[in-house]
Amino acid sequence: MKQINNYIDAVYTQQDALLEEVIASIEENGMPAISVSPSSGKLLTMLMAISGAKHILEIGALGGYSGICLARGFGGEGKLTSLELEERYVALASSNLVKAGFGDQVSYMTGPALQSLEQLVSEGQQFDFFFIDADKENYENYLDYCIRLAEAGALIVTDNVLAHGSVVDPEVKPKRYTELMKIFNETVANHPRLESLLIPIGDGLTISQVKK
Repeated sequence: MKQINNYIDAVYTQQDALLEEVIASIEENGMPAISVSPSSGKLLTMLMAISGAKHILEIGALGGYSGICLARGFGGEGKLTSLELEERYVALASSNLVKAGFGDQVSYMTGPALQSLEQLVSEGQQFDFFFIDADKENYENYLDYCIRLAEAGALIVTDNVLAHGSVVDPEVKPKRYTELMKIFNETVANHPRLESLLIPIGDGLTISQVKK
């Protein structure tokens, strides 16, 4: 899996100075190196552009890598709302989005994501694109909220669903969330409101469309 992803990254992505700066800033701030892979980021940008989504909700900001990839796909009219638990992560992500030229198109909600999601529901907010990349223990809860907040036909993209390949390969050391991802993948695959497919790039991305 790693060799395949290295090949995909090498052939289909080019050196990106801005995103490399984001990765460096995450490392410099002592934050975990868990941003999406270059190919996963490129796919997010492509999905945004193809879908024409303009109201995006991101669960998990980290240092802003995925936020930039999303914003690159929505042009001058899109708006990104990003949920993040850690204030210092929000500060870095916001700084990086400003450097990328999207500062006035992104807003952050700091604190437990479930509380922020409940607030968005109570406000009657709706979104046409979602990206879930946060604590795995709440993935099913996040999915439920995304469906509640979704416009008909909205896309929901979820990262890390292969858990470094451990969901399928018994020889790979399991992650602490491997079993959770197995259950989550079954839930998504069989959800009556979703049409979904798992794309095995990066650490696995599930792309789901909310049925109209």
